[in-house]
Amino acid sequence: MTLSPEQAIHFGPYRVYPGQRLVMEAGQPLRLSRRALAILLILLEHAGNVVSKQQLIARVWPNSVVEDINLRVHMAALRKALGDGQAGQRYIVTVAQRGYSFVAPHSLELAAQAPSPVAATPSGHNLPVRRTRMIGRQTLVDNLMEQLPRQRFITLVGPGGIGKTTVALRVAEQMIGRYRDGIRLLDLAPINCPLMINGHLATLLELALHDDEPLDGLADCLRERHMLLVIDNCEHLVDAIAQLSEHILRSAPHVHILATSRESLRAEGEFVQRLESLDCPPPIAVLDRAQAMTFSALQLFVERAMASHDGFELTDAELPLLIDICHRLDGIPLAIELAAAQVGNLGLRGLLAQLHSSFRVQTQPAQAPLARHQTLRATLDWSFELLNACEKTCLRRLSIFRGGFTLESAAAVIVGEHIEPREVFGSITQLVAKSLLNVEVGDEEVYYRLLDTTRHYAQEQLAQTPDLPGTRERHAERCLALMQQAQGAWENTSTSLWLERYGRALEDIRAALDWGLHGQGPQALAIRLAATSTPLWQELSLLKEHGGYVRKALALLDQSPEPSPHLKMALKLALGSACYHAQGASAETIGAFVSARALARQLNDVGGQLRAISGHLAVNLSCGHYQMALEQSRQFDQLGLHDDALMSLSTHRLRVLALHFSGDQQQAGEHAEHVLQRMAHSGYLNRFTHGFGVQYDQSVAALTIHARILWLQGQPEQAWRAARQALDIALQINHGTSICYTLALAGCLIAYYNGDTRNARELLRLLIQQAQKHSVPLFYNWAQHYAQVIGGTDVQLTGRQSTGLIRDIMVTLDASYLDEALLERAQHGASGWSTAEILRARAKTLLATDCPVTTATAETVLLKALDVAKAQGALAWELRSATSLAQLWQRQGQPQRAHQLLAAVYQRFTEGFATPDLMTVRRLLDELQCHLPA
Repeated sequence: MTLSPEQAIHFGPYRVYPGQRLVMEAGQPLRLSRRALAILLILLEHAGNVVSKQQLIARVWPNSVVEDINLRVHMAALRKALGDGQAGQRYIVTVAQRGYSFVAPHSLELAAQAPSPVAATPSGHNLPVRRTRMIGRQTLVDNLMEQLPRQRFITLVGPGGIGKTTVALRVAEQMIGRYRDGIRLLDLAPINCPLMINGHLATLLELALHDDEPLDGLADCLRERHMLLVIDNCEHLVDAIAQLSEHILRSAPHVHILATSRESLRAEGEFVQRLESLDCPPPIAVLDRAQAMTFSALQLFVERAMASHDGFELTDAELPLLIDICHRLDGIPLAIELAAAQVGNLGLRGLLAQLHSSFRVQTQPAQAPLARHQTLRATLDWSFELLNACEKTCLRRLSIFRGGFTLESAAAVIVGEHIEPREVFGSITQLVAKSLLNVEVGDEEVYYRLLDTTRHYAQEQLAQTPDLPGTRERHAERCLALMQQAQGAWENTSTSLWLERYGRALEDIRAALDWGLHGQGPQALAIRLAATSTPLWQELSLLKEHGGYVRKALALLDQSPEPSPHLKMALKLALGSACYHAQGASAETIGAFVSARALARQLNDVGGQLRAISGHLAVNLSCGHYQMALEQSRQFDQLGLHDDALMSLSTHRLRVLALHFSGDQQQAGEHAEHVLQRMAHSGYLNRFTHGFGVQYDQSVAALTIHARILWLQGQPEQAWRAARQALDIALQINHGTSICYTLALAGCLIAYYNGDTRNARELLRLLIQQAQKHSVPLFYNWAQHYAQVIGGTDVQLTGRQSTGLIRDIMVTLDASYLDEALLERAQHGASGWSTAEILRARAKTLLATDCPVTTATAETVLLKALDVAKAQGALAWELRSATSLAQLWQRQGQPQRAHQLLAAVYQRFTEGFATPDLMTVRRLLDELQCHLPA
């Protein structure tokens, strides 16, 4: 059938709206991956007929070459999300050797009352797409949804495999939209050290912790938030999470916490909800099949059995066998899933016999947590023993991964002694089929993950073999290879896609670095990983944490008998970039770039020298050392670029930056136009391209500085358009430091200069939010300063020292920020682009005294400011200086002289006549005209 946008397809509890690419389950949106939804729509188009694998692959991946495994895992994810097989209901069946068919009864109806896409796909959370349908817990979920707003802090407690995470995620999913500031999931499974919790949470909540009391910093940032925090897998960090939760509850009255743990946190204000096993029929009850299938343990078994074995069908004769199996498994969901995965090989009777011989029913009451733990352990032992030797080795070695991993990554870690490459795919497939390995379906890639319970079990098995050191080394080597691949793709891949591919590796990189840098593994490998993984830490804005690894790597490198200068140079560059955004122009920042350049010079590495010089140049600009930065930009020409177009473009852009801040707006403007023409001609404009040194997107950086030049040259409207274009690109590529950069240097300032206070305040709030989100203290400090003048936010200065550039900027926003140090800089020609405005601010303070001597001095200072502005080609400053001078002459009874000066400057403007500066001049000219001789 043809799927019409005006129609909805109804089957089971679902309604599908093709026009909106939306699936609703009982009135709630069902969140499916893009690929899984595409598969469902294709199958619905051909409902009742078989769609071949080749047809599906061609339509779902039209521009890619993919393997059958991609289709299989997306199909499995779709079936699980729909609950295919629950209570015997089949939606999608596999037709052997042919393909798939949608077989459920369905109907078409008008979609007039379809929910809006915006309402149906809410944001404000980081919850994963649901991979399995929840069974047997809805009453508990409903109760928790009622309790949570009142209790504020609930911990779901129970043994491993009981379903705590499933329940917590379902509660959170159903509460999407109820919290003004959203819902955040913090998974503690990959975290081993309590000291890492606050940093992880701050990153998750897009907060910047600037002080030495992270708990207080978190509490302050959360104080006004209305949100739900889901903390999963707390059992190995109980004390730290208890302390954190108590602090949040006391300090942030509108934050609610839902935690999961194998034991209670014993925290103040905690309400403990223990999860029980799934319901099983009483052993002595005589039930027919329909009655038995009302029990959740049986429902789960049948659904998972049908998912793993298409031919499975529960008969009345086999019902007692299934009831016995579920009792022996104590109704533990994970144990039931592991057993159901074996039904295709063993059948129910064979499965029960295996359970009889492998472990006995516990003597304790079935509800006792210890008994359930022993049952799950016995089930894992039994499942593990059913594996062949190759599958056992694969499972053990895969336990080294902390997060999700691809098939390629799995093979890199698995292949070694006793395992050949050709054996990997089959073993992985079997582990998935046996529910020992989970599949996570992304839109671009298929990822695998071990459940926390299974991973800990497999790690125990790995630790009992001599395999552990070799597995760890292969894991670290894979992390390094992945980061080398990421580094190569970094320049020309959008941030969102790049992070989708490589961001998942963070926990594994942490593990490999912790292992290698602390004397437990190959140090050389870990040192290389610390350097190569730099782009990932920068993109995730974990600069402080990466700086710690880099310092450790540098210390180890210095101790090695033959330290690699190439590695040391890369690490110094990484340290410089990390320190710049975290500390600004500190001695460590400058030392890192200076050392990197010296090493690059020794190595005759032109690229390394350029990166080091550009990093140091950025530091000098932020310090207000504009002439030093200009001299450094001239060094680029001396090095030569060996026909590297992108690097040549970067150095040309940095020359524009140095010319602009040193005060030569005419040359800066000409070079800026040339850079933008080169970017457009080469295809770099509007295409994500990293610069180097301190890493901003090339298009964003070029347009940002062009906007500043345009404004100073007296083109405020064009300047605003350029600033908006830069911001739009930065937001489109979602690159945090680039967003901060363009807002801090152009967007906020130009809006305020142009008198658009409302936009200036909105952009300032965005700058504050992005600087916190991406943990960029440098620009957060700038935002704090701007807030003192622009307003619209209650952000206060934290006493952080002001650098030369930010102090120069502040004087251009408000003359009252002038001090003796700034004036001395201006008088010695060190203030570059801001010199004329600093001199004008000085004249304004002199005129405030209303003394003939100081008035004469003020006139001299204003004339100098006017000359400087003319020489620099800064028409905007020339207008301001001329305005102040004309006002002085007006008061002195020289209207003709004042009018002549001001009119000459005003006539050179072609736009921006609604801005405050030009409106002031227009009014003043009209006043002066009235006093001119007829």
